[in-house]
Amino acid sequence: MKTLFKNIKQLLQVRDANVDFVGGKEMKVLPKIEAAYLLVEDDRIAAFGSMDSCPTDSVDKVVDASEKIILPSWCDSHTHLVYAGNREEEFKDRINGLSYEEIAKKGGGILNSAKTLQETSVEDLYNQSKTRLEEVMRLGTGAIEIKSGYGLTPEAELKMLHVIERLRQEYPLQIRATFLAAHAIPTEYKNNKTEFLENMLSKVLPVIEAENLASYVDVFCEEGYFSTEDTTRVLKQAKTYGLTPKIHVNQFNAIGGVGVGVAFNARSVDHLEILTDADLDALKGSRTMPVALPGCSFFLGIPYTPARKIIDAGLPLTLASDYNPGSAPSGNMNFVVSLASIKMEMTPEEAINAATINGAYAMNLEQEVGSITVGKKANFMVTKKLSSPTVITYAFGSNNIEQIYINGNLLDD
Repeated sequence: MKTLFKNIKQLLQVRDANVDFVGGKEMKVLPKIEAAYLLVEDDRIAAFGSMDSCPTDSVDKVVDASEKIILPSWCDSHTHLVYAGNREEEFKDRINGLSYEEIAKKGGGILNSAKTLQETSVEDLYNQSKTRLEEVMRLGTGAIEIKSGYGLTPEAELKMLHVIERLRQEYPLQIRATFLAAHAIPTEYKNNKTEFLENMLSKVLPVIEAENLASYVDVFCEEGYFSTEDTTRVLKQAKTYGLTPKIHVNQFNAIGGVGVGVAFNARSVDHLEILTDADLDALKGSRTMPVALPGCSFFLGIPYTPARKIIDAGLPLTLASDYNPGSAPSGNMNFVVSLASIKMEMTPEEAINAATINGAYAMNLEQEVGSITVGKKANFMVTKKLSSPTVITYAFGSNNIEQIYINGNLLDD
């Protein structure tokens, strides 16, 4: 099946295959072709270029994209999309003055979500989760990472991982699974964190390996949750099972988690609302991707990741949604890129790079998605008629995406 998209106003994020991610000043550059064509064959990008060189060979379908922009689908590298219920009552608590930490201390937060999930059947959990997944696909997400972590028992964590695997099998987009081994400490283990970690790791890791249920391991490295020593222990043990780290760090405090992540060759370190010079120094020269989650900062009213400090230090940056019930109940990546420009002083070009090619790298999918590159999956978005790509980040309340293609197929509403 050959599909030709012609008369494209702008074809964005056109790259050679050897570009894994962009950082520093390169993030301001978003390669594009004016008056372009794009040829898709089956599920892959076959060719692209200026309309002056548009192929005249026979194709199965022609799509006229006059006055429209085509860019890669969003690559959302940090979500907790598989969860049960919601935390709307805690939302009201926060409005009434309680902080995220105060809600957690009185049994809310992650512990609340864990209790609900433990009581939810696998089928119900799957049905809730697939509804969310379909929603974010319609908003332009073409690759996504999904974490466990709301189980807090080996049985419930495996329930989540099996749901993620079922989603991966039944939906066309690329899905990466992460075992969030240390998200919070259950009440029954509050005085014995070591026993909790040993129970979780010894019972879940062998099943992950046997059934190939995850690519990554994660830890919430934060005061009141898990220390750098705890993080080191989890990462060491998970490494023997072939899992690569992707770590929650520096959401509220900087306690050295960034350095631990880099030392273990973490694929990404995520949150970074608090960032020290030592953290920046640790990241320089590494292949570890910093990931910002502005939806969380917006919802909780906490500081935004200092994007300018990171990019101006010559580093790359990824944007992700952090879709979860407690601190970022939205997987809308269009809003995320808008927030990055409005609140984090990122140019539209930087924001789009952060949410496409860099997001793909943060999931080890840079050879498959994230740019318009010959041979990559044909995962891309066709906008409505727009004056420029800036509108994508500028018009934060509008959905300017008209069509979504995943594996070369139009996503039906």
